[in-house]
Amino acid sequence: MSDTKKTVKCAVNGFGRIGRLCFRYAWEDVDLEIVHVNDVCSCESAAYLVQYDSVHGTWSHQIDAADDGKSFTVDGNKTVTFSQESDFTKIDLQAMGVELVMECTGQFLKVDTLKPYLDETKCCGVKQVVVSAPVKEEGALNVVLGCNHHLLTPETRLVTNASCTTNCLAPVVKVIQENFGIVHGCITTIHNVTGTQTLVDMPNTKKSDLRRARSGMNNLCPTSTGSATAIVEIYPELKGKLNGLAVRVPLLNASLTDCVFVVKQEVTVEQVNAALEKASKEGPLKGILGYETKPLVSTDYTNDTRSAIVDALSTQVIDKKLIKIYAWYDNEAGYSKRMAELCNIVANQNILMAEPAFKYE
Repeated sequence: MSDTKKTVKCAVNGFGRIGRLCFRYAWEDVDLEIVHVNDVCSCESAAYLVQYDSVHGTWSHQIDAADDGKSFTVDGNKTVTFSQESDFTKIDLQAMGVELVMECTGQFLKVDTLKPYLDETKCCGVKQVVVSAPVKEEGALNVVLGCNHHLLTPETRLVTNASCTTNCLAPVVKVIQENFGIVHGCITTIHNVTGTQTLVDMPNTKKSDLRRARSGMNNLCPTSTGSATAIVEIYPELKGKLNGLAVRVPLLNASLTDCVFVVKQEVTVEQVNAALEKASKEGPLKGILGYETKPLVSTDYTNDTRSAIVDALSTQVIDKKLIKIYAWYDNEAGYSKRMAELCNIVANQNILMAEPAFKYE
């Protein structure tokens, strides 16, 4: 972090899988200064888990928790304070000078529950909130970088990074819709286990879905995904035309979205792949959408920070108008990297009044 330029002080609320990875990526951003973390876990656990990760590896920075459990240091010279409040309104963010909150708990998904962050009459009073889950209500803007980030304005103080699967699906939808026109479609995401599942069969207090109460490490688990229907937040013209399901699989990382679309014009595999490859190399999806011709498998995409990588070898066209596309994604790293980038964009546009480091044009 730079000492010579103004930075935006940030807090992370929720230090789970996404909160910790977002912390890692945002820490390297010279425009963002993370000064506080809040989670119900202990400071010792937070410091340990942000440095050591079974999937994404050991972080290059040294993390040490303070003996009093109220802070941890990064590389011995930067202190991040720590709290364990389930109610974020009890954290005096104003006194810390926090202007942007990365809301990563997954618990606050309604506009009314998020508004206290922005209330200057209370101890929060921040200028910007970025949520690591979709908020499907008026008053929050669900953003997929590369697809609808042009809608960001200084008035959009409450924004979300949508979901990991929506971030994977939306770039593919953008290319197919703009090049061939989508009549309707469905998706299946072959998704890794998450913290909403149980390790062994036992009652699940996080989700009402009974299948998530079965061992996540020993079962294929059909379940829901809101990613396809959430696409209408990005592309309203597709309302009622897309839906999908998820299958949770006993792997820790790197998921795959199976996208099936009926399109308006006749196409070939070569035309579909050419459109996807072109979009991966130029325009707003460069660096977000990948295109791969090698016969890779899921582990090859661990720590890939692109939102979606098309498996070109698997593209199919049936009867000239039915398209099938496989898109890989590291559902943790890719999503968290986009969230950190979104934080940079809104911090610069809405707080620093400067050009963001990330531009997708």
